[in-house]
Amino acid sequence: MVIPFFREILRNLGSYFLMVYYSILGISYLKREEILKQLEFFAISSLFIVALAASFTGMVTSVQSAYQIRDLLPLDLLGAGVGKMVTIELGPVLTALILAGRAGAAIASEIATMNVTDQLDAMEVMGIDPYRYLILPKVVAGTLVTPLLVVFADFMAILSSAIVSKVMLDVEYSTFLRSFQDYFYLKDFLGGLLKGVVFGFIITTVSCYMGITSREGARGVGLATMRAVIYSSVFVLFFDYILGSLIYG
Repeated sequence: MVIPFFREILRNLGSYFLMVYYSILGISYLKREEILKQLEFFAISSLFIVALAASFTGMVTSVQSAYQIRDLLPLDLLGAGVGKMVTIELGPVLTALILAGRAGAAIASEIATMNVTDQLDAMEVMGIDPYRYLILPKVVAGTLVTPLLVVFADFMAILSSAIVSKVMLDVEYSTFLRSFQDYFYLKDFLGGLLKGVVFGFIITTVSCYMGITSREGARGVGLATMRAVIYSSVFVLFFDYILGSLIYG
């Protein structure tokens, strides 16, 4: 029971790394038009939901941080606390989980549908490498655009937090901003960007892998989509712990 389980894990890991390897082999043939198309898919279509989620997260972070530090520290330090929480942890992880649920599910569904309807086999028969033309542009675009969305999420969360701090907690904008600037470290910001790069790569490669390994017709497409979201989210949280320990530990 245990041995077949680990054998299946190793088989999937081997297939996953082979997919990544075959995709990277086509990097020199990458077309700019296809990259731009995928960048639009990841960035433009995800912008509104990222802005909405980041804004509400910034608001609740401001209120709950004030509640926790009220008897320990002055509220003048609210900007520093919120800024660090957002740039180090909330911005990268929140953005990645949103992309896993939206872009990851869409990628897995698209490739799985092509797989169960034999379109991937048809591409190979016509001499078109599906790793190069289908998977690689999605992986490159997702890896490039995720850190940019992290920066956007950081900005929206801190902005909404500053507004709530002024309206509900009577913390002046200048006080909030000065506190944020005094305790801002470039390492915090760059660590969040690095997380964005790694998370973007994980979401796209895992979602593509779930798509190309799908089976069983329409049911297989549904399972591939569900597994893409679940496995992407779990791996994002796992590597968040690894990266957090390496960078800030």
